[in-house]
Amino acid sequence: MISRIPVTVITGFLGAGKTSLVRHVLNNARGKRLALIINEFGEIGVDGELLRGCGDAACEEAELIELSNGCICCTVADDFIPAMTAILQSDPLPDHIIIETSGLALPQPLLRAFNWPEIAAGVTIDGVIAVADAQALAEGRFAASESAVNALRRADEMLDHETPLGELFADQLATADMVVLNKTDLVAKEGLEEVEAGLQAKARPGVAIVRAAHGKLDPKILLGLQSEVENDLAARPSLHELDHGGEAHEHDDFDSFAIKLAPSADRADLLARLERTIRTHDILRLKGFAAISGSAARLVVQAVGPRVESWFDRPWSSEETPATSLVIIGQSPLEREAISASLKAV
Repeated sequence: MISRIPVTVITGFLGAGKTSLVRHVLNNARGKRLALIINEFGEIGVDGELLRGCGDAACEEAELIELSNGCICCTVADDFIPAMTAILQSDPLPDHIIIETSGLALPQPLLRAFNWPEIAAGVTIDGVIAVADAQALAEGRFAASESAVNALRRADEMLDHETPLGELFADQLATADMVVLNKTDLVAKEGLEEVEAGLQAKARPGVAIVRAAHGKLDPKILLGLQSEVENDLAARPSLHELDHGGEAHEHDDFDSFAIKLAPSADRADLLARLERTIRTHDILRLKGFAAISGSAARLVVQAVGPRVESWFDRPWSSEETPATSLVIIGQSPLEREAISASLKAV
């Protein structure tokens, strides 16, 4: 009898550090053959590009499948099942499969898909890992009980409902076997303890909260949980499905679009322009690659709210025309023309 391949599902809100965590796992695979499914929200495969460049044999391009046709929880039949089927037909088979969901994905529809006959005999969910941004939570930009609307609810009892972002985060915690509290290096000890207490109150009993910085966590901690989550879904209630009668959903509360810009003359000017645009238009997430005039290297840009990070990851190849390509994600509707004009302003 062939044992089933363990699968680790990594969830988490936008910019929490899922890709950094996955990249660290790939770079420390210690000979384990890994397959990776990336679910990118937006038109540019930013996360897949970063992982292809991880520099380790464990993340060869042939072992990475990128789903970019929408949120994985909305395209289970069209995208996820075929992707898993392809992996199960590969030779040799992987030792472990890692799925990094979109920051907007509800976990339950994906977890239920592991009981589909096409894949149930070949895989088991080893564990669900929820990644949380410690600094964002400490600053109240996104806490376990959510966003700006919650401040209004404290003042007015008539607002007896959660925001879409709060509902999403609650579902991620409800399904998790472990919560990785990332970016802890950006928060003081007292703030971390307060954030952890809030997460513990929202997570299921017994779920461990593990601290990390820059997504660096020993794979031994994340892999090998042996939770068999597909047989334990009743113990992981979904707030979204309870509120919506189990019906399929659309991500009408979120919007995203891609934009291409000419190379920027100055890195500092570009980052200032990005931060100004994010603050003005309340953009939740911005990520992509940028070209800086006079530089032979590609600049990676990652932003969660107004916090913008950037680094040069590799030289532009001879087949590439240096340009800036960004994905913008926010609550619907995004003011696309105004945002585009702001990003293009010099």
